[in-house]
Amino acid sequence: MKVLRVPLKLKFYYLLSLFVQNKKTPGFEEDIPRNIRSGEEFPLENLKVFLQNNNIDTGNLKLKQFPSGYSNLTYFLKNSTQEMVLRRPPYGAKSLKGGHDMLREYTVLKNLKSQFHKVPNVHLFCDDENILGAPFYIMDRVQGYIIRPNLQQKNSPSKEIIEKISSSLVDTLVELHSVDINQANLNDLGKIDGYVKRQVEGWTKRYYHSKTDSISNMEFIAKWLNENQPKESKEAIIHNDFKYDNLVLDKNNYSNIISVLDWEMATIGDPFMDLGTTLGYWVDRNDLPELQLFQLSATTLEGNPSREGILEMYENKSGHTVNNPVFYYVFGLFKIAVIAQQIYFRYKKGFTKDKRFGLLNLAVISLSVMAKQAIVKDRLSNLFE
Repeated sequence: MKVLRVPLKLKFYYLLSLFVQNKKTPGFEEDIPRNIRSGEEFPLENLKVFLQNNNIDTGNLKLKQFPSGYSNLTYFLKNSTQEMVLRRPPYGAKSLKGGHDMLREYTVLKNLKSQFHKVPNVHLFCDDENILGAPFYIMDRVQGYIIRPNLQQKNSPSKEIIEKISSSLVDTLVELHSVDINQANLNDLGKIDGYVKRQVEGWTKRYYHSKTDSISNMEFIAKWLNENQPKESKEAIIHNDFKYDNLVLDKNNYSNIISVLDWEMATIGDPFMDLGTTLGYWVDRNDLPELQLFQLSATTLEGNPSREGILEMYENKSGHTVNNPVFYYVFGLFKIAVIAQQIYFRYKKGFTKDKRFGLLNLAVISLSVMAKQAIVKDRLSNLFE
């Protein structure tokens, strides 16, 4: 059976990345705020007035930016007594339809807290765009470690620790999918009827709206997803971006996940679609090495199960059998590719100067190769054997 290969251009960038990375390895990181990137500043005085009007101390107020993340912008606020996080949409988000709904994200965090404790406390939401140029909300900063790929860290995770963390990841995903929607008062967040169809159609439209290059695999995958949709499995609150670097780990017990971050795509939907996104980020150790260039997640560390292993763990822990897992995995890859395409679109249009985004068109290509190979092989793992 034919094995699809990654384009030569991508191979070149992979080899270049090995030189640039200087043998850095994945590891634990405490997110350290840095100076704000050029073009992503906002008027501090306007923010001070807003905070003062809402009884938040602005004495010795400091503002920095968290450098990680590819979508919404995340800033660090510190006053005399508190450390907080401010989230707002990226510049140029209005040019793309859908997503970046700050009120929705704020509401999810506020309502979910009573039923699912692994979310930050939120404080304020503001829809007055005269203040920062876009809606935003403010929440507590959660102190802990985040496991990221391609980072030189003092606390290098062992095989045994990774085994425990990966198990906790699945536990937390199953716990989220078990939340009582009524008790969380999130009934209006979405609806299960027609969810799979809406997702396939929605992400396909987003791809074509942000398309910059002709990638035949993406068009093939969109057509395949449209023609192979399963029925919805059950109704659940889903995160839609559940991966290692959206999890905050307890500094004193790495296997204890204390918070889940980045809820911008959370909704009511099919939990198997949520699992599919997690599988989409999950690069196996024996996947093509070129595909690891984009460091989707730190899943190639020794101790991590394969994608098939994650599926088996989810089924055992949830008590639900996932029929047609290849569909959910391919959808996850397609969705991640579209997200990368949307960010690359903003970069090409000059809405962001973040140089990380300049190669994301190649990420779209690599993800589409993975998706098509999964379709050809009809399995989740060992796709290039």
